[in-house]
This record gives sequence, structure tokens and C-alpha cells, in this order.
Amino acid sequence: MLKFDDARWSGLKGGYKVVYDPRPALRALALRYDDKAVWDELWNELHHQGDVGDASYAAIPEIISISTEHVPANWGAYGLAATIEEARLFDNRNPPIPDWIEPHYKAAWQTLFKLALRDLETQTDQTSVTCALAVVALHRGMLGLARMVMCTEDERAEMLRSYLGR
Repeated sequence: MLKFDDARWSGLKGGYKVVYDPRPALRALALRYDDKAVWDELWNELHHQGDVGDASYAAIPEIISISTEHVPANWGAYGLAATIEEARLFDNRNPPIPDWIEPHYKAAWQTLFKLALRDLETQTDQTSVTCALAVVALHRGMLGLARMVMCTEDERAEMLRSYLGR
């Protein structure tokens, strides 16, 4: 992973396409894993209306590393990672993963996949299951399925009604 004293952190851009250094939020997450305010900051800064940046990619290995210490992982780890990956794959306005981040990002996704499978064995709340399923689908290259899973239950019901002509 990228060391926290690496100067490149201070020049990364987040979802707003402006410089965002996620290290303070990541440090807070390590101390207060289920703190909604910390997760809200990460969601707001690393993803904005389909936009992500290199800070988004750099933060994922750290978020996943922190999440490995928690059973179950917070749904935010799955949801944020899936949202960032979906934005990376489907929106050409977003930058590619920088070469120096890519190996860490890919390794984090391998770990995230294993966490998702582990947590799907026990989790029953809709948000956790949905986000973990999206991670599994993205990891397996099933991008359309991942996008459908990430829809709300109402959106999926509407798709089915439309498909069935009702």
C-alpha cells in the first residue's frame, strides 16, 4: 500500500476533481470504523455524481485493509468500492488507475471479494447484502449484473415490470 508519508497523497484528486487528501479520514476510520460521519466524508469526497479520481483509487486499499479487522465489514466498504469501480469502468470521464496505485488497488479487490463472500454467509440486511453482491459481480466481470444489483429494490421492481410489459 501507499505509505502515509508518501508526498503523492497530498496531490490526489477526489470525486469533485479537486485535490483531496483522504489520509485524515482514513486515520479516523481506523479508530472509529462505524462512525457515520467518517464514512459520509469518504463517500462525499471520493465519489461525486459518477466522478472519481486518483484519491478514490488510492483510498480503496486502505479502506479494505481497515475493513479486514472487522466482522462483518461495514457495508460502506463494499458500497464505496463498488461505486468507485463502477464509475471507473463505465464513465470515460474518469481517469485510469495510476500505475503506482494499480497493484494495491487490484490486491485490495481480491481481499474485498473474499470479505464479501464471508459476510454474505451471515448478513441479512438489504444494504449489506446488496453492496456485497455488487462486489462479487464486479469481481467476476459481470458488470451489468453489478449495476442492476446496485439499483434500489424499487428500481429493480420497475425494471421487471417494464420487462414483463406490466
